[in-house]
Amino acid sequence: MIEFIEREADNARAGKPSRIIAKMNALIEVQVIQALYEASQAGVKIDLLVRGVCALRPGIENISENITVRSIVGRFLEHTRVFYFLNDNQKEVYLSSADWMGRNFFNRIETCFVIEDKRLRDRIIKQGLNNYLSDNTRAWQLGSDGTYLKVKPGSARPRDAQQLLLGQLGE
Repeated sequence: MIEFIEREADNARAGKPSRIIAKMNALIEVQVIQALYEASQAGVKIDLLVRGVCALRPGIENISENITVRSIVGRFLEHTRVFYFLNDNQKEVYLSSADWMGRNFFNRIETCFVIEDKRLRDRIIKQGLNNYLSDNTRAWQLGSDGTYLKVKPGSARPRDAQQLLLGQLGE
């Protein structure tokens, strides 16, 4: 994962399109967090959907100002891990069994595989990741001080990512 994060940082420094979206339950692995900070400093826009514990602090000037972290807890106890790298518009999506934790990287056998089919890849991005990024009813946004604030729809139409997923799957 660090290699993919560093590649996005290299793309950003070279003026190429770069972006990272990652969905997982936990983010506590120090080397990955450091790579994400460096990618943010290089100009990569990073959106993290971390349901549980997250040791990264987003929104710190000159360190993580290009990183947002959201947590969505709803009807489903989700365990999906999805990692999206724009890679100079080559769009790569990986599904995995592992969160970004030391025990998963170094003490277990986990799997991670690329989604090669363009239709499936685009569906995962659009119906999966983008729905979660636009959720404004169950989402909590992590601040640079480590506190979470509830995301509210305000004047926008309420969006619940899990309800949208149910609708797309025919409930």
